[in-house]
Amino acid sequence: MDPGSALAAFVAGFVSFLAPCVLPLVPGYLSAISVLDASELGRPGHARRVIAASVPFVLGFTMFFVSLGVGAALVGGRLFSDQFLLEKVAGFVLVVFGLAFTGLLPWPERLVGARLVQGARGSGSRLFLGGAFAVCAAPCISPVLGGILVLAGSSGTVVEGALLLGVYSLGLAVPFVLVGVLFTRAMGAFRWLRDHYRVIQFVGGAIMVALGLLLFFERFYVLRIYLNRFLLWLGLEPAF
Repeated sequence: MDPGSALAAFVAGFVSFLAPCVLPLVPGYLSAISVLDASELGRPGHARRVIAASVPFVLGFTMFFVSLGVGAALVGGRLFSDQFLLEKVAGFVLVVFGLAFTGLLPWPERLVGARLVQGARGSGSRLFLGGAFAVCAAPCISPVLGGILVLAGSSGTVVEGALLLGVYSLGLAVPFVLVGVLFTRAMGAFRWLRDHYRVIQFVGGAIMVALGLLLFFERFYVLRIYLNRFLLWLGLEPAF
C-alpha cells in the first residue's frame, strides 16, 4: 500500500468524523454502546468500559468500509486492465469528489437508514450498530469516502484496497474512542473543530483534488519523495 494513499485515507477518516452528520451523533452512539448516560462519559473509572464497548462498534463499521474497499478494488481491476488508464480515470473522479467535498460542485446529502439504527439498538449488538452507523453515514460523507474508494479501485490488488479502507476506518475510530475516554475535555476541542468545519472541509477537498491531479498526470510518486524527505527531517529512516 502506497504510504501517500494510507496517509490520505487516515486523514479522510478523521475528516469524516467531523462531518455534520457524524460528530453531533457521537455522544448518542457512545452512550448507546457503553450503556452510560452522556453526562457520565469521561468520568474516572469509565474509560475501560468505553474502550471495551467501542471495539465491536468499530469492528462493525470497519467491516462495512473494508467490504466497500474490496469491491472497489475488484471493480477497478476488472474494468481496467491498463493500470495507467485506471490511474487517469481514478484521478479524474478523485478531482470531482474533491470539488464536491469543498462545496464547489453540488452534491446530494441525506441521512438514510434511521430504522436500521433503531433495529441495531434494539438487538443490543454493538457490532450491528457499528455497521448500521456506517450505512447511515455513508451518503453524507460520500465525497470523501468516494475519494478513498477511488484510490482503493486504483490500488491494483484486493488486499491493498481492503487495507486502505481499514486505515480510513482507523482514522474514524481513533477520535471516536478518544472522545469517549476523554469526553469532557475532548468535546471542547471538537466543538472548535466543528465550528471550523468549513475550513477543514475546503482543505480536505483541496487535498483530494491534489491527489487526483497527481494520479491523472502520473506524478503520484512525487508524494512518496516528499514523505521520505519529511521522515528524514524528523530523523527517521524511511521504510519505503
